[in-house]
Amino acid sequence: MTDYLVAMEAAWLVRDVDNIDDAIGVAVSEAGKRLNDQDKSYVEVNVGATGCPACGEPFDSAYVAAGTALVGLVLEIDVFNADGQQHAERIAKSEVGGALRDVPLSVVETIELDGDEEEAAS
Repeated sequence: MTDYLVAMEAAWLVRDVDNIDDAIGVAVSEAGKRLNDQDKSYVEVNVGATGCPACGEPFDSAYVAAGTALVGLVLEIDVFNADGQQHAERIAKSEVGGALRDVPLSVVETIELDGDEEEAAS
C-alpha cells in the first residue's frame, strides 16, 4: 500500500463578476465552502496556471466574458494506502467529486509519496 498526492483540475463557472480577481476569489471561496460543508477540509484549493502561448509565462487560469467567468482550479488531496496510482486517482475523484457535484474534474498529476516526505509534513 502506497500514499499518493493527487492533483486534479476543475472547471468552475462564476456568474455576475466584473474582473478576473473577483472571479478567482469567488471560485476559490465557493469550492472551499462546498468541500468544507462535506467535511473535506483536507482538500487544498488553488487557482490553476495556464502558459502564455506567446512567451510561455504562466498566468491565472481564468477568463471573463459578459459578466461570466470560467476559472480553472487545482484541487490537491493526499490519498493513503492505495493499491496503485490508478486506485489513488479513483479514490481522489470519488472523494472530491462527491462534494463538488456537476463540476468537471480531471487528474493532472499523481505523485507517489515516500515515508520521508510524510514524516517531514507531520
